Amino acid sequence: MFLKSLPLTNCLIASLPTREKKCLTALCTVTHWAVGDSICKAQDKITHVHFPVSGFISQLTVVDNHSPLEVGLIGNEGMFGISVVLGVNTAPLQCVVQGAGTALSIPVKKFELLLLDSPGLAILLRRYIYVLLQQLTLAGTCLHFHTIESRLARWLLMTQDRAHQDELYLTHSFLAQMLGVRRSGVTIAAQSLQSQRLIDYVRGTINIIDRQGLERASCHCYHSMIGIYNQILK
Repeated sequence: MFLKSLPLTNCLIASLPTREKKCLTALCTVTHWAVGDSICKAQDKITHVHFPVSGFISQLTVVDNHSPLEVGLIGNEGMFGISVVLGVNTAPLQCVVQGAGTALSIPVKKFELLLLDSPGLAILLRRYIYVLLQQLTLAGTCLHFHTIESRLARWLLMTQDRAHQDELYLTHSFLAQMLGVRRSGVTIAAQSLQSQRLIDYVRGTINIIDRQGLERASCHCYHSMIGIYNQILK
């Protein structure tokens, strides 16, 4: 298992040197998120950076008049507002809360000043940027080459990791939007995973009942993404 086995804390903050961790958390306030809350739209000015603790965010891209396509998830393994580290205070993607919970939040101005006196944090977040770039590349490859069923399995594993529970509240329409496919394709894929006794799906609720089996059904991108994170940030 990946994030599910970790305590409910933000993993980036937890890995900081003690002094820097205390300085960062002293500037934080707790933000409460509900499902569907809008964090930002693409090209919005970023006013706060967020370190999720128990909630998680979908990163979405919108092209022309098509439905949004999810290109990434941010849970307690990461942070929102990473472009601030690069000196860019605009959001590259639309971000929406997919999992209710809390985050530790800091105004951008205070965060920028903190970075100047926190070499450990600066190095850690530059490494996190590298991880995100690698994961985005994998996600793009996955979208082009892998089957809907294996992509659905990967997405459910990633969501479970960040939700820290086996029960996920997801409709087929929502899953189709996140994966950028027709609803009928998601229905067929979900039925296949259910027939293999990997998941149980009833009225908008998916229960993951065989985690190891779902990992086998997933494309290799899931383990590759975990491997990149663990190699660079642990």
